[in-house]
Amino acid sequence: MEGTILKTFNFSANFGESQVLKNISIEINRNEVVAVMGPSGCGKTTFIRCINRMHELTQGATVNGDIRVDDNSIYTMNLIVLRRKIGMVFQHPNPFPTMSIYQNVVAGYLLNGIKLKKTERDEVVERSLKRVALWDEVKDDLHKKGTFLSGGQQQRLCIARSISMNPEILLLDEPTSALDPISTAKIEELIFELKKNYTIIIVTHNMQQAGRISDRTAFFYLGELLEFNDTTELFINPKHEKTQNYITGRFG
Repeated sequence: MEGTILKTFNFSANFGESQVLKNISIEINRNEVVAVMGPSGCGKTTFIRCINRMHELTQGATVNGDIRVDDNSIYTMNLIVLRRKIGMVFQHPNPFPTMSIYQNVVAGYLLNGIKLKKTERDEVVERSLKRVALWDEVKDDLHKKGTFLSGGQQQRLCIARSISMNPEILLLDEPTSALDPISTAKIEELIFELKKNYTIIIVTHNMQQAGRISDRTAFFYLGELLEFNDTTELFINPKHEKTQNYITGRFG
């Protein structure tokens, strides 16, 4: 199903007196990869944390405006339902250390009190691990701790944990910044595959990565969305001088 999946309307976010996002309006389509770029402290991570309402976990955090998913305001949705629709993967791989690989994949069901039969759990684990190209590597070690895996495998496990709940949107916050080049390449290949089933919003500092994997790129600067365009067009023909300066390495 094509069309817009996510819209923000004049969306702003604050931490206490400090305004971190200013009047962000953006529309993101189904099954596209959107890269969110900009210098440190420009609001990239806050933006994606707001999409599944993690921003609110910080004391003193407030928002204005609206974010709509499938044309429903995220502020009228049940939080558990919202976070099932919108999965999130963080910068550093964070499998739950006391859980096995198997338990990590179905953790969302366990934590939300959603009961599955063992056959259903087995199916979710196998399907999710296959989708992140990890099944063949771990199928004989499912009951070992997730932390037994390499960094790149742990990050793929965290992605499997996110997609096990069948979300519509995946938020990735610099998912390869702690990984070596080989693991990074595997995650990038995975993003191409996942795009068939999910809309992906990825925060990245790596312009080459954005160029390789994203359909469109949003450039943030001091909490504002300065530019949003097809990635190739934005890199070759940026409309804003600050975008041009960032791309050419004059700041960042």
